Amino acid sequence: MTNEQIADVFEQLADLLEIQGANPFRLRAYRNAARTIKSTADSFAALVEQNTDLTQYSGIGKDLAKQIAEIADTGRHPKLTELREQIPQGVVDMLRIPGVGPKKVAVFFNTLNITSLDGLKAAAESGKLADLRGFGKKTEQAILQNIDLAAEASSRVSISVARSSAEAVVEDLLLLEEVTQASVAGSCRRRKETCGDLDVLVSCSSHDVPMDALAGHPLVESVLQRGDTKQRVRLSSGIELDMRVVSNESFGAALQYFTGSKEHNVVVRQRAKDRGLKINEYGVFRGKDQVAGATEEDVYEAVELPWIPPELRENRGEIEAAEKDRLPELLTIDQIKGDLHMHTTASDGAASIVEMAEAARLRGLEYIAITDHSKRVSMANGLDADRLRSHWEQIRKVNEQISGIELLCGIECDILEDATMDLDDEVLSEADWVVAVLHYGLQQPRAQIMKRLMCAVSNPHVNIIGHPTGRLVSRRDGADMNMTEVLKAAADNDVMMEINAHPKRLDLDDINAAAARDLGIPIVISTDAHSVNGFDVLQYGVDQARRAGLSKVDVANTKTWSQFRKLL
Repeated sequence: MTNEQIADVFEQLADLLEIQGANPFRLRAYRNAARTIKSTADSFAALVEQNTDLTQYSGIGKDLAKQIAEIADTGRHPKLTELREQIPQGVVDMLRIPGVGPKKVAVFFNTLNITSLDGLKAAAESGKLADLRGFGKKTEQAILQNIDLAAEASSRVSISVARSSAEAVVEDLLLLEEVTQASVAGSCRRRKETCGDLDVLVSCSSHDVPMDALAGHPLVESVLQRGDTKQRVRLSSGIELDMRVVSNESFGAALQYFTGSKEHNVVVRQRAKDRGLKINEYGVFRGKDQVAGATEEDVYEAVELPWIPPELRENRGEIEAAEKDRLPELLTIDQIKGDLHMHTTASDGAASIVEMAEAARLRGLEYIAITDHSKRVSMANGLDADRLRSHWEQIRKVNEQISGIELLCGIECDILEDATMDLDDEVLSEADWVVAVLHYGLQQPRAQIMKRLMCAVSNPHVNIIGHPTGRLVSRRDGADMNMTEVLKAAADNDVMMEINAHPKRLDLDDINAAAARDLGIPIVISTDAHSVNGFDVLQYGVDQARRAGLSKVDVANTKTWSQFRKLL
């Protein structure tokens, strides 16, 4: 299990225990443990395997160390399993509503006996929530506005959860002697931002072996269905996974079919029909004769197309590009040379300048920009002009002392609600790299949001707009804006656009990233890392870029340091 998965168990424990009204010190212990685990570079699963004393880590006592070992070994926590049986899933789903935490959910559950999102919606519509102490009409209206988003989110999980779970299952299945091939399929293979369920394909000499292995896998909570060739299980994360066992002769056809998307497959099947062929999950057939199916390459060749990367299979022009041999050579993670959005202990990060620089260098990066928050983000210890200049001086000293990587003095500067920048131009002019962002006032009318963005884009010191819409995937819609106008203005003012790689953001999305590319706007993929482990999310940003059809040439931070310096 990854550190993030182990930490997530403790965060869920804290949330559910808080709903039950547990001791605040116990909740704090779990949340502190989760924070430590997420911000530690060492793999806790590996530490457990090596019998390392975990109490050397901040906030980890003997009891928590024992719990971490159990989670790492089994993928489960007995208390969390018990809490899930006691607290209805509909109550847990309420935690997905923006602005609603465990304390509010506890009131809904324990005071009003509400156990579902539908029940909460009905209570809000009838005015019952406004009558509760500490709530009021404003809170009630906010819940009504956001509850549908929570309902949608409750049925899907982040690509980070989906991918780590599915790939762990596949990795373990491939260790079985009887298994010849195994792969993730479905929306997870296409790297969609969220997944409703998971699909895994296996070819093997004995159907029972992989099914038995999956049933006993540490990530599997329960077996929901088992047939001759298909097994459905529920993982401890709550997502359901379908495993299909297919023959080697049909593996490629099944992989193509179950990867999707449905819209892409409709076009592929029509191409087959036009050529007197039939395609299904078993293969490509001319009459009763199978003419292809062992590999995806064979399936596409049968309909006179080159193999199409899964990330592009959305019927958004990839078929036409393939016909003309114009499929892009998609970006790969090894082509990224720099990371230009991250935080240190100067604001709300968990690591020092030196620690972040060393972690980046060990990952093969040539340059980074340290971009701590500006003063508007007071909850994150944002920097005013004096503190920022002092911070930059420290960055310059580290840059002189460290070898193998270049450090830029940067700032994540808020675009304020009144359409001004959080720091004066005099200060911004001294920066190597300025990331302008919307953090507050995301509900303002479109006219004001656009005024704010144009203020930033037209500022001569702004290099890039970070997480441009301000959305949180499945948690918060982005600000209301005319993205076409924003991108045109960015192109006119030589301002870059960010794909924030954190799976909770992935902003720009794939559609807008492709639109930016078409306007010649350089894209920068950054991690927004707040710890040394924060760099690990880079792959999700690369996947988003691949879904947008981006190549190395479209992404500015694929340039070497000398090339990027000239770009600046």
